[in-house]
Amino acid sequence: MSQPRPCPDCDAELIVPRRTFLKSSALAGAALAGGGFISALPNFAIAADAPAAAAKPAPESLVKLLYETFTPKQKETLCFDWDHQHPKFGLLRTYVANNWNITEPSINDDFFTKDQRKMVRDIFTGIINPEWVKKIDKQLEDDAGGFGNQQSIALFGTPGSGKYEFVMTGRHMTLRCDGDSAEHVAFGGPIFYGHAADGFNEKPGHPGNVFWPQAQAANKVYEMLDEKQRAESLQAKLPREQSVAFQGSKAKLPGIAVKELSSDQQAELQKVLTLLIEPYRQSERDEVVNCLKKQGGLESCALAFYSDGDIGSDKVWDNWRLEGPAFVWYFRGTPHVHVWVNVADDPAVVTNSIAKA
Repeated sequence: MSQPRPCPDCDAELIVPRRTFLKSSALAGAALAGGGFISALPNFAIAADAPAAAAKPAPESLVKLLYETFTPKQKETLCFDWDHQHPKFGLLRTYVANNWNITEPSINDDFFTKDQRKMVRDIFTGIINPEWVKKIDKQLEDDAGGFGNQQSIALFGTPGSGKYEFVMTGRHMTLRCDGDSAEHVAFGGPIFYGHAADGFNEKPGHPGNVFWPQAQAANKVYEMLDEKQRAESLQAKLPREQSVAFQGSKAKLPGIAVKELSSDQQAELQKVLTLLIEPYRQSERDEVVNCLKKQGGLESCALAFYSDGDIGSDKVWDNWRLEGPAFVWYFRGTPHVHVWVNVADDPAVVTNSIAKA
């Protein structure tokens, strides 16, 4: 098993609020001193994705089965009320960060039984497009030493008796399964993914980075733009990477309006969107598309590239952003890949807990 690569940027952003009842006072004190975990949460939905997953129970069913196996101690540590409020971060269900843990026990800890760890793994693979499981496993191996080593889980609400949400977090990961309990939002709330395949400061071209093809596809759109369009799309200063709140339909979004692109340029951008949502199961991909349709489709969005943070000064833009009234997909490729995602069907939906960067 490989050792996780150090990430001073991510480590600096690790958030360390905690629940007062997390574990024994001695263990909790040690955790606080080490700055190693957080209590907070976004949320996310899961469903069977493809025929290959049909033989397994749907992730939602597995979440319920997993919950039913929890001991009282596990419930005390892992479970929160649906509307649980954190004193600093507000509604924990909507929290997202680039490197954080909701609860202390890692999935591979003895805190979980072997059967529970298998259920968690099956929930994880049920959320992901089967064709992407190996790629995400590579990201986890590079960034955290493998699946289960630095990831933790939490559960909001009660499966089988109303709204609920299962959340998996860790370095460069926030995934959710909510059984569509969280209304009007894709993925159950804001999500995050990232990869530092070639170390903290990645080289031009991000060798080995499983998400870099998304940026290559976006740069292909840039190459199709004429001089005037490029000048309109290219921005100087990067926004704060956690700036993914919805701007609404009346906002002047950075970059070039997609409706101003030619039909062939729009078709190429559609391919980019397909790549962005490809890692997730079909139901999640459909939900993103439906949310986007309700706000006017891709034509309601703007596409921005950023000259700031151009690794190697090669004008292959490492940082770019596709944004609509209630849609933000912010690909931040400097110094390594961080991607912040926030999608809903209405800008009035508030996802109010975004980590500082």
